[in-house]
Amino acid sequence: MRTVTVYGLGVAGVATARAFAARGHGVRLGDDALTDSMSALADEIDSPLHSALDAHGIDAVLRGSDVLVPAPGIAPTHPVITEALRRGVAVRSEIDIAYEWEQARKAGPRPIIAVTGTDGKTTTTMLVGALLRGSGKTCAEVGNTDVPFIAALEDDVDAFVVECSSFRLAYTTAFRAETSIWLNIAPDHLDWHGSFENYAATKARIWSHVRSGDVAVVPHGDALIGTYANSHDHRVRTFGFDSGDYRTDASALVGPSGAFANIASMWRAMPHDITNSLAASAAVIERGLVDVGTIDTTLATFQPASHRIEHVGNFAGCSWYDDSKATSPHAALTAVRAFDKVVLIAGGKNKDLDLSELATEPQRMHAVVAIGVAQDDIVRAFSGVCDVVRADSMATAVSAAATLATPGVAVLLSPGCTSYDWYANYKERGDDFVRLVRRHFSSSTDQLITSGGGNP
Repeated sequence: MRTVTVYGLGVAGVATARAFAARGHGVRLGDDALTDSMSALADEIDSPLHSALDAHGIDAVLRGSDVLVPAPGIAPTHPVITEALRRGVAVRSEIDIAYEWEQARKAGPRPIIAVTGTDGKTTTTMLVGALLRGSGKTCAEVGNTDVPFIAALEDDVDAFVVECSSFRLAYTTAFRAETSIWLNIAPDHLDWHGSFENYAATKARIWSHVRSGDVAVVPHGDALIGTYANSHDHRVRTFGFDSGDYRTDASALVGPSGAFANIASMWRAMPHDITNSLAASAAVIERGLVDVGTIDTTLATFQPASHRIEHVGNFAGCSWYDDSKATSPHAALTAVRAFDKVVLIAGGKNKDLDLSELATEPQRMHAVVAIGVAQDDIVRAFSGVCDVVRADSMATAVSAAATLATPGVAVLLSPGCTSYDWYANYKERGDDFVRLVRRHFSSSTDQLITSGGGNP
């Protein structure tokens, strides 16, 4: 039996602690800010609980441990990680431990499909899961989702789809997926990784342990991702809107064996919806995990997660969209490109990223409403591009956007920043936006035309 320290007791940390305790390992618990619920967990699994930020805290947290499993998002500069490395304590991620345990499963390991990228990970993970279920298989969508990989190992499923954030990949020493998707790359989380080069190299850890029979699905024409992909001995398949092994051809999604889905029948057909669907389809087709004849129906009935260019309603001739999940300029710009003209609501807490990227589609910008602590950055980014107004609350932002919008112009909350100035998370931000939009128009002379559903 070994002793493991689990530091950071959010969803993944709690699941990891319970999993180790259930397997008979000694567990030590820690977090920067201790709570009553953490104390209850410590009592439940009979584990000591300390904060590394207290006097003598790091020694108490790491005492006797062979392994440290930090919560996703705890930066490499955190004292608990730097001290663990100094002491020779192995630092590993939750998905790494889960992979190791799955490989030792008595009935044999199940297929693993991994998805990474700067943007689109969750939707593509959900697409892969939907394609598997549409072909009669069961699966668990885990990792950077509501379900940690380690919490799903006892589930009766045929396969795992693992959403791999850079935070989860950073401390992997064994994790491998027979099929992997790297969707895209753009600067993100530089406050955590320190540089774009470190960020990209961390993403590339998805292929650190590949074997010759594995498949990597990558964007056609992306030189950086392509270089990483082609430096390993595995099969590489490419996808792209109009080029690559998996691409569009006239009105269909096609692969090396021909057409497999009609674009017109898809649940939504924004450019990124199409490329995400191509990547997901490539992953399951290349591994022979689905009946190709089921893909068209699955893509027609797919239901994406909330807060991802989600249609709120049509008001006074303008369509309103909630894209609160867009927490980087690259993600927000992807949303902007789905529209001819937009009033963009952008800002929040910046992650040390260059927000001027948001202004690289000037022909699409009707106006901008700047929100959050990054307002000054937003104003500078759009100086000379279009009208920019400031808002000191989401309610003010909604009112300003309604004033700026004209019929035929979309209104898009796509912040390009995190929510951690005004809100606890992007979901709370998106929910508040939707609530305030509906309240604004229910009390105004503007008339609600439609609500729910809809495409740009």
